[in-house]
Amino acid sequence: MSEPLTQTELTELICTRISHDVIGNVGAVSNAVELLEEGDMDFLDDIRSILKNSSTVLSARLKFFRMAFGLNNANLEDFMTIRATTENYLKTLGSQNYPISLALELHTPRFARASMVAIMILADTLIKGGQIEAREVGDKLAVIISASSSLSAEKIKNIKLVLSGNKPENNIAQYAPVFYLQTLLAKQKRNVTFIEEPTLGLIME
Repeated sequence: MSEPLTQTELTELICTRISHDVIGNVGAVSNAVELLEEGDMDFLDDIRSILKNSSTVLSARLKFFRMAFGLNNANLEDFMTIRATTENYLKTLGSQNYPISLALELHTPRFARASMVAIMILADTLIKGGQIEAREVGDKLAVIISASSSLSAEKIKNIKLVLSGNKPENNIAQYAPVFYLQTLLAKQKRNVTFIEEPTLGLIME
């Protein structure tokens, strides 16, 4: 078993993961601005498309990251806002041909942040879209993926590795949400269990 992460190390991982998830679209906006400055109107339609798509992705992802990893705010008590913010985030991961759909059912704010982080973790395993369900039942939260989804075996292996108290050898920042989920639940004196049958998911209780 690996040494547990310090708060500083966890913060570094989260910052690295968030930066990785937004840098591509930041670069696209920068390139579009450069084209505008050059004044070549032949690319105007392309520039508009780049700016619209990139700003939409950046806005959706940053709003999601703010709620999932930022300081507590009133939005974590608004289940409609949680659902909309999470759905918009998932749209930035899926595509028109391979969308990621969400069914979210929360009854109390206690699992609000954990549900968002768990959804992010499972969304990382999806290769060609799919459906994620997150439901609070009694004193438990179950977040699962539909059985028909195509999944990344490598990411599943590394998620299980982190949950067992170890660290992936490569690209550890990719799994910052898993480390963070463990920390969140530990503060609530709760545990998270990874399940693979009858379908892939995370059970928090």
